[in-house]
Amino acid sequence: MATTEPKATKKAAPKRAAKKAATAAPAEHKLRIRVRAYEHKILDLSVKQIMDTAARFDAIVVGPVPLPTEIKRWTVNRSTFVHKDAREQFEMRVHKRLIDIRNPSPKVIEALTNLNLPSGVTIDVKMV
Repeated sequence: MATTEPKATKKAAPKRAAKKAATAAPAEHKLRIRVRAYEHKILDLSVKQIMDTAARFDAIVVGPVPLPTEIKRWTVNRSTFVHKDAREQFEMRVHKRLIDIRNPSPKVIEALTNLNLPSGVTIDVKMV
């Protein structure tokens, strides 16, 4: 006859996490290009020129990613002294795009620095 004895429960000791050996994976470098302009047509042409230059040297390009348009607004009195109700409103729009180039070679960086872009286009380049 089998007796029903309660089984002794043994609490497992908490296992310590084994430290993983740090593998020497090559760090991925990115060249992050942020392009800004007041006119979106000129901006898109400049972005296309940058992407064509990067593609010519077989670089991996991510983007262009459209960033939110920055809108600056001003309200100015038309008159200098009286007529407070007569006002003019002005706005300035700054269009932005973001391009990432993964693992850029020195040839790609040199080609991008020698790129001739139209006036009114601002470029910020960061190595991430």
